[in-house]
Amino acid sequence: MSTPIRIGIVGYGNLGRGVERSVALNEDMHLVGVFSRRDPVSVTTLSPDTSVRSVDDLPTMRDRIDVLVLCGGSKSDLPVQTPSLASDFSVVDSFDTHARIPEHFAAVDAAARAAGTTAVISTGWDPGLFSLQRLYGEAILPQGETHTFWGRGLSQGHSDAVRRVPGVAGGVQYTIPSDDAIAQVRSGGRPALSTRDRHTRECFVVLEDDADPDAVREAIVSMPDYFAPYDTTVHFITAEELARAHAGAPHGGFVIRSGTTSASANQTVEFRLTLDSNPEFTASVLVAYARAAARMAAGGDHGAKTPFDVAPGLLSPKSAEQLRAELL
Repeated sequence: MSTPIRIGIVGYGNLGRGVERSVALNEDMHLVGVFSRRDPVSVTTLSPDTSVRSVDDLPTMRDRIDVLVLCGGSKSDLPVQTPSLASDFSVVDSFDTHARIPEHFAAVDAAARAAGTTAVISTGWDPGLFSLQRLYGEAILPQGETHTFWGRGLSQGHSDAVRRVPGVAGGVQYTIPSDDAIAQVRSGGRPALSTRDRHTRECFVVLEDDADPDAVREAIVSMPDYFAPYDTTVHFITAEELARAHAGAPHGGFVIRSGTTSASANQTVEFRLTLDSNPEFTASVLVAYARAAARMAAGGDHGAKTPFDVAPGLLSPKSAEQLRAELL
């Protein structure tokens, strides 16, 4: 058996725990440990055997880690962490602010190319798997329309953005697709749907003591990229209700491409996800791309990459010969 890929986890929230679970399911990987900004003594991992260190220890680990899986938030953490850590390690992140991916890519690419590392950004399911389905649909059905629907589900990135608002002690955000819009697209039609037509957003927020609810609501609903383009409802609840009613993390969605290949042939392609745990599934995608990042780095393919740049076979632990025999 070949030497296991050595994985480090940076950040240990829901996504970091998901990565710990996923690495344990992959026989070709070894978890070196978790690296946290918190006091390592305060971090309790799923396995008592998982090592926890400070992120300040990372410079001493360059020769002991093949890929770092970055589990911070897209709003404030990853724009700083990914290019910084790509200067020393090959990395994978789940940066999901779609409008800012080009600038994030440029910053990470400059750091990774200078350092001779490989950095796969914006992996997960959207961006990530859904991005690939959009690409396949457009390439195969050039005359058509693509529509993406998310939810109903709890968004990790948007929930993180809510929790970063001053005055917020805790909170979650649900993305809710329009059933009417989905039905129109599935029927083969090509409706002109605005962002507001496709989804609404619903937030459940616990306020800090003495926080101004009107100011918090306005900060959320007017947040660029995250909430401003949508009809957003903010509910204020207690910490007890948040823990009782919103502890799970279901999610999912659809990518639907409708197109024509001739005057009489309408074609519809749909890719769907139904997830009991958004962070665990996202973590599983990150881990597969960590495998690809390790292989690309070993082959000298350095710089920033997105899922568009990664050959599918690199995601699998199976050899190219096995893939041809078993899956093709």
